[in-house]
Parts: sequence; C-alpha cells; structure tokens
Amino acid sequence: MSQSNLSDPAESTSTESSFGEILSEFEHSHQHGGEAVEGTVVSVTADAVFVDIGRKMDGVLAPDPAHPLKAGDKLLVSIRGRDEQGNYVLSTIKAETPRDWSGLEAAFANKQTIGGTVLEVVKGGLRVDVGVRAFMPASRSGARDQAEMEKLVGQQIECRITKLDTASEDVVVDRRVVLEEREKQAREEVFARLQEGDVVRGTVRTVMDFGAFIDLGGVDGLLHVSDMSYQRGIKPSEVVAPGQPIEVKILQVNRESRKIALGLKQLSPDPWSLAAQKYPQGSRVQGKVVRVADFGAFVELEPGIEGLIHVSEMSWTRKNVKPENIVKVGDLVEVVVLGVNPAEKRIALGLKQALGDPWEEAVKKYPVGAVVEAPVTSLAKFGAFVDLGEGVEGLIHIGDISREKRLNHPNEALKIGERVKAQVLEADKERRRIRLGIKQLEPTSVDEYIAEHKPGDSVSGRIVEVSGNRAKVELGEGVFATCKLAEQKAQESAGTQGKADVSALSAMLAAKWKAGAGTQTASEAPKPGQVRSFRIAAIDPAQKKIELDLA
Repeated sequence: MSQSNLSDPAESTSTESSFGEILSEFEHSHQHGGEAVEGTVVSVTADAVFVDIGRKMDGVLAPDPAHPLKAGDKLLVSIRGRDEQGNYVLSTIKAETPRDWSGLEAAFANKQTIGGTVLEVVKGGLRVDVGVRAFMPASRSGARDQAEMEKLVGQQIECRITKLDTASEDVVVDRRVVLEEREKQAREEVFARLQEGDVVRGTVRTVMDFGAFIDLGGVDGLLHVSDMSYQRGIKPSEVVAPGQPIEVKILQVNRESRKIALGLKQLSPDPWSLAAQKYPQGSRVQGKVVRVADFGAFVELEPGIEGLIHVSEMSWTRKNVKPENIVKVGDLVEVVVLGVNPAEKRIALGLKQALGDPWEEAVKKYPVGAVVEAPVTSLAKFGAFVDLGEGVEGLIHIGDISREKRLNHPNEALKIGERVKAQVLEADKERRRIRLGIKQLEPTSVDEYIAEHKPGDSVSGRIVEVSGNRAKVELGEGVFATCKLAEQKAQESAGTQGKADVSALSAMLAAKWKAGAGTQTASEAPKPGQVRSFRIAAIDPAQKKIELDLA
C-alpha cells in the first residue's frame, strides 16, 4: 500500500478515534473482555494450554511448569485479548484479596491490583468484597450497560483502589483501569508480533468508503479499497462486511504512527501476470462492458482484467462513431484481442473484427465488370455514393455518370434516394473502395459493332499501328481491333514502316474506305495506313475486344 493510503485524512481521523476509544470498541467486539471466567482445560501442548471458556473460540493460556495442568482441569482465568488465530488470550487471576485495612492501605499506596468478588448491583454501581465492602461506580465497572453489570454479580474480578478512608470505612474501587492497562499490554504484544509480509487472521470491525478496519486482536489495521481486489471500481461493502472473519496480508507496519496497512488481493496472483498467455493476440473472447468513454469502451474479461475497444475498432463502415451508440454498460460482447501489454496493464480489443469484415464479402460479391442496382445515399461535388448493403458504399465518380455531357455537379443527373444501375469498375478491399460507373452501361460504337458482327465475318479496316507481330486496326469510328501478323510480314513491315507516302495513303483511304475487301493484296506486308481485308477471329463483348486475322 502506498504512503498516501496510510495518510488518508478520513483514515487518520477514523484510526485516531479507534485508538482513542480502544476500550469501548474492544468490549463491543469481545464482550466481557478482561472478566474472570471459569474454564476447562481441553488440551495441553508444550507451547500452550487450550481452555474451553464457553465461547466459539477456545482460550490459550501460557503453560506454567510450577503448576502443570491436564485435560479436564477447571480454573479461573481472565480474558486479555485474541491471538492471530482468533483464540482468546488468557491469564490466571493471581491478584490476592487484602485481609485487613493495612493490606488495603498498602495496595492503595502502591496502586496495586487486588482481587475482589462482586456482591450486588446498587444504585450508581456495584458492591464489591475486597476484604471489606467497597463501592465500584458503574462508569468504572467496564460494563457497557445494566445487563452486563448484573452478569458481574458473583464474579471474581481484579480492580484497583481509587479512594480509601479508613475512618469512615469508605472504599472505592476501579475495574476499568485494570482492563484498560491489560488491553494496552495485550495490544502492545500483538503489535510487536506483527511483521510486514505476514498473513494473519482478523475480524472486520468497520467498513468505510475508503476501506475497512480489521481487528487483529486488539490492534486495528486498515484494508484500503485499492488493496481489496484487482477488480477496478468496487466498493468496500461489496467485498467485506462488519463481523466477517478474514485473512489478510500485512503490507506495512509503521511503528512510529502505529498504523498497519493490510492487503487482501495480495493473497492471490495478479491476473495480469497471466494475461499474455490467457489472451493471445488474435484470440476471440467474451466480456462485459463496464465503462463507456468518448474514445471507446472498457470491457471486463475477468475480475481485475479490462481491455479497451477504441472507437476506431468499433465499426468497419460507420464514420464518426459514438461509442455510446454502439455499446452500453452491462452489454456482453464478443471481441478480438488486438494486442496485450502486461507491463502497462493494457489490452487492445476489437469489436468490428469479431463481427467480420463486410469488405471481405463485398469484393467477392462485386467483382470488376459486375452490374449493381442500388439507391443513391449522398451527393458530393466529386461524385455520388450508393448503398451496396452491409454498410458498404460504392462511389460513382462525376466523370463516370454520363457520356452525353460534362456535369458540374452530380445533382444535375442524380438525386438522393434514386435507384441506379452501375458497373463495378474497381473493387479494392485494402483501400475499402468500390468504384462504379453508370456511363459504362450505355452502348458505345464498339458495343454496336460487336452486336452486328460475329466470329468468321469478313471485314475491312485501316491499319493504324504495327508493333512486333501485332497490328492495331481501325474498323470504324471509335472501333479498334487487334490483328496477329505472320513473323515475316511483321519484319517487312518494320523495315518499310517509315517510308509510307502519307498523302498517297490518305487519298487511297478516302477512295477505298468503303470499297470492301481486296484493296490490298494479301502478299503485301502490312503497313500503317493500309486498308485491308480481315476476318474476325474472336469477340469478347465484356472486355469490348475484337481479334482479327489477315484475310
């Protein structure tokens, strides 16, 4: 326990009060403390004599070699306190009763403890036989109330003479001062035995907001709330109750201030010492939401172990998330462990990881080229967002909305809530982006050409480029195809490509563009600008690709 705990103002006030009123508190928890009672020896060991005194716990008496005892012996003893095991500490009553006035005078002068027998309850106190009749004020009897005073009748007690007038035969005795001295002695003995690190038994005496005071046998120790449990945010009343027997560890003993700091949680291992093994990164665990803050939510995985779901780990798709809109205190949630730092007692948790990443399925469900139909959810200057479900949105860039005209804003063509059809142009899981296009679904000159032709058809076109063994062929305005060339023709073409008479080819193209096949002979090497006959080898409508062969 920290020194700050030991100097808690509330604790200091309560502790000083406790020690200042030690007698009344001790008598409250140990009724009849210091009284003479008859006991029966139940067992004898080399170190102690155990005596049945009619209480829940036995009494312990130090063995006296000069007066050996055996099981079954009866004797008169005085209760002086409790030991660490909760047994009553006893002593035999050795005070003698004076037989004459001279003996009383000597006992009074020397403040000697004498023996006496309580005869009766009288007004204001008790009548006691100490060799002569003496009066004991009720306030000095050590009894708390009238009932306890009546129980003292017939009991042998120890007391001290506080007033002696032989002429008037007036004697006043005090039992309480003897009890206080013995209590103080017992407390000193207990305090001297306590050592830091010891595990001792005690009884909960009082419970406060900051902790509980534990009676260790006449000496109080403070069990601070921070040392009750590894669990955070608990109240002392949730852990202990007045009168409860308890086992605690002594954390600190301050001999000067006579303060004792106790710990309960120290009797069990710190759960954080096993956190890394119990909660490895990537594991799925369940816990209870115990606190919600602006930056996330704390989840209790077990008493003493809490992890944080940061706001950024709560949702894959929702932006500007407020934790209180996702989870509530008391919710049971399943989370994924993202990281563990036992030294700093931190565990990072993810809620969205346990729910599954919707983008995993989104990229499978919406591959490039797929056509989707979805409502427009929002419009921005750069494009429109559509809802693809499961929290996944797609973006239609303003340049992919229409072929007909250039838009200044998407609202010129679309409105929120409108359902549109669009083609998937890009699906990127890592960047969490699906790009869509509307204009890509509008028929183009390539679409129209492909719709009107099929593989095997003979067509004519102009070679616009020759590269290696392939040539790019223009079949019509905006319609291009690829033609694979024979190796020899490709080489010849490469050697003469730069020598073509551009003006002559342009004139020939203008005259022969629609003249049909046969504008060039098949034996001539393909050159840019030539208009030749081809045969359609393959058509891929989805990719808008046309493959040709030389006719």
